Amino acid sequence: MEVQFNLCFLLITLLLATTKANQSRVVEREETLQIQSLKNSSMAERSFNEHAVENPEEIASMVETIRNHTQRRNLNFFSCGTGNPIDDCWRCDKRWYLRRKRLANCAIGFGRNSIGGRDGRYYVVTNPNDDDAVNPRPGTLRYAVIQDKPLWIVFKRDMVITLKQELIMNSFKTIDGRGANVHIAFGACITIQFVTNVIIHGVHIHDCKPTGNAMVRSSPSHYGWRTMADGDGISIFGSSHIWIDHNSLSNCADGLVDAIMGSTAITISNNFFTRHNEVILLGHSDTYVRDKQMQVTIAFNHFGEGLIQRMPRCRHGYFHVVNNDYTHWEMYAIGGSANPTINSQGNRYLAPVNPFAKEVTKRVDTGAGVWRGWNWRSQGDLLLNGAFFTPSGAGAAASYARASSLSAKSSSLVGTLTSGSGVLNCRRGAMC
Repeated sequence: MEVQFNLCFLLITLLLATTKANQSRVVEREETLQIQSLKNSSMAERSFNEHAVENPEEIASMVETIRNHTQRRNLNFFSCGTGNPIDDCWRCDKRWYLRRKRLANCAIGFGRNSIGGRDGRYYVVTNPNDDDAVNPRPGTLRYAVIQDKPLWIVFKRDMVITLKQELIMNSFKTIDGRGANVHIAFGACITIQFVTNVIIHGVHIHDCKPTGNAMVRSSPSHYGWRTMADGDGISIFGSSHIWIDHNSLSNCADGLVDAIMGSTAITISNNFFTRHNEVILLGHSDTYVRDKQMQVTIAFNHFGEGLIQRMPRCRHGYFHVVNNDYTHWEMYAIGGSANPTINSQGNRYLAPVNPFAKEVTKRVDTGAGVWRGWNWRSQGDLLLNGAFFTPSGAGAAASYARASSLSAKSSSLVGTLTSGSGVLNCRRGAMC
C-alpha cells in the first residue's frame, strides 16, 4: 500500500509540474505573439499579407484549456454581467484585444448567425485616406473591405475616414473599431449590397453625404459605375446575416440604417442613435413583396435626443423590437405600412411633451379598415409620460413566432441593458 501511495504521489507531482511548465510555455508564446502582432501592425502601406496579422486566438484557446471553470469565474468572465446577453458574452474579458473574434459568437436575434470575418485573418487599417475608389491603397479601409477573403478589420490608431464614394463591402467582413476612436464621417458611408456575413462594430458614423455618379470598386476583380447614393449611414441592399452592434450614428442625409430589397437575417443592437429625422427604414416599398421574407431584430438600442421618426419604419416582414430605450421622438417611434408584423416587447417608451405626439405607433398612409388586421402587439412595454401603443390584429401565434428572436427581459431593466449603447471606450488591459 505504501509503495502504491508513493507511486500515486509521484505521478501527481509530475503531472502538476508538467501542467505548470505547459502554462509557462503558453504564456511565453502568448507574449511573443503579442510582440510580433505589434511589429506586424506597424508595417504601414505594404503588401496585403503584411497587413493581415496572424490570429492570436490559438494561443488563447490553449490557455483556456488549462484553466478550469472556477478559475475562469475568478477572471470575471461571469461576475460583471448586466443582463445584456451580447455584452455579457465578451465585455467582462480584460484581454478582449487578444480574443477579438469571440465577438462573432455573441450575436443574438435574427442576425445571430453572422460570423463576419471570424474565419479569416486580421487586417490593420493604417491609412485614413480614401483617394481612389477604383484602386484603393493597401492599408486603407476601402482596400480591406473589398477583398474576396474573410477579414477581421481593426484600426492602428484613432482616425476620421472621409469617404469620397460609397464603401462597398464584400462578404465575410468585420469592421471592429474597438481600441481606437474611429469616425466614418463627412462624406459617403457604408453600402452592404448583395453580400452576406457582415459585422460592423464600434464605429462612429455621422454626417454622411450623397455621393455617386462615379466608378467604385466592389471586389479585387470588379468595379463599376455607381449612380447617386442617398447618404445613408449604413445601407443594406439584398443582403443577409448582418449584425450592426455598438455603433454611434447621427445626422446623415437620408437614413441612419436602411435595409431593403429582400435583405433579411439582420440584428441591429446596442447602438446609440441621435440627431436625425428618418432613423431606420426596413423594407423597400409597399409594392416590393420580396421583403415579406425580411426578419430584423432591434434590441438594446438607445434612441436619444434629436430624433423625429422611423425607429423603425417597417414594411411587409417580421420585426422584433425588444428591450430598447426610447427617450426622444418628435412624430412617432414605430411605424409601418404593407402589413408588417411588429412584436414590441420590454421596451421603455418615454413620450415627448407635445400632447399630439404621445402615440408610439403610426400606420403610414393606411386606413383603419386595413391596418386593423395587421399584427402589431405590445408586451411588457413601459409607457411613460402619456405614451400609448395602438395594437392591432388577431395576434396569431404563428405570425408572432416569426417575429420572435430572443427572450425579452423586464422593461424595468432597460436602463441597465442599454447603459453601454453606442461606441464603447475600450482600452487594452481593461474591460470595455
